[in-house]
Amino acid sequence: MKSDTPPLGAILESFFTDYLKLQRGLRPNSIKSYADAWRLFLQFAAEASGEKVTQLGLDDLHAGAVADFLTSLEDRRHNAPQSRNQRLAAIRTFFTYVGHRFPERLGQAQKVTTIPRKRAQSPETVFLERDEIDRTLARLPAPSGLRDRTLLLFLYNTGARVQEAAGLRANDVHFDPNPRVHLHGKGDKWRVCPLWTETAALLQQLLSDHPAGAAPDRPVFTSPRRTALTRFGIYKIVRRYTADIVKRGSDGRARRVSPHTWRHSTAVHLLEAGVEVNVIRAWLGHASLETTNRYAEITLRMKQAALEKCSVPEVGEKRIPRTPKWQSDTALLHWLQSL
Repeated sequence: MKSDTPPLGAILESFFTDYLKLQRGLRPNSIKSYADAWRLFLQFAAEASGEKVTQLGLDDLHAGAVADFLTSLEDRRHNAPQSRNQRLAAIRTFFTYVGHRFPERLGQAQKVTTIPRKRAQSPETVFLERDEIDRTLARLPAPSGLRDRTLLLFLYNTGARVQEAAGLRANDVHFDPNPRVHLHGKGDKWRVCPLWTETAALLQQLLSDHPAGAAPDRPVFTSPRRTALTRFGIYKIVRRYTADIVKRGSDGRARRVSPHTWRHSTAVHLLEAGVEVNVIRAWLGHASLETTNRYAEITLRMKQAALEKCSVPEVGEKRIPRTPKWQSDTALLHWLQSL
């Protein structure tokens, strides 16, 4: 069978350079995650078979070897079930590819792809309250903090992933007639998000101050050297302005505020503002509605608000309801209604 199939190295090269990068359009960080999983698996398989990595063939990567590798991740490397499942997903994807390309290997591929995922608890979702968002935005320096103010408001407005913000280019932003941004997300997928008037104005000012002029491919968010901010640079900016905000998980441990915390905040606040869950799914670029539905389960605030609407207010009590930004922006509401 070995003689009928190309060497393992050639198949892996085709898998990474052609299938993952070109056919599936995965981003560099996703490809790196696949590479990390395969680096660990190949090292384990070589050690188990007593061969060098360069001597391995597909026959050495049978379902039993995969199962032993997954066990070693938990026993020897102390990986959590989520990490174990992530490594398994990378291996499954490869063998699905092998099964398509080499029918004679279909039996081997099927055995690997039927190895079950391990049940794992979904990571706890941490988000910012609206007053924490307001407080953070209010403290940003102006006008010297134009980039940081624009970045944080952009993250909250769009719910963009950190890599989507880092990869944003000038020609992805459109100001007329309806301000909007095109975001390049996971799986080489694009989506469109509307922009608040304030966000659009800040972006326009930020782009007009850029020395590259009207170059359409220039990055929107840049470092002092005018190079595109990296995802780690964006992490630093977010943490700089939220260092005093302490969020705790159900275990009582402090959780640091990250760009993804802002993304979670966007989802929760959209949900609380009454935006339909399918619109939120498209807004955030979720592949599955199941991912979006979890935001409805992370807080009891909506149920409590519904209860308060049914309660009888005390005599003489005056309540001034606060209209969320998601409901007060007329252009945004028109956009939602047009979907």
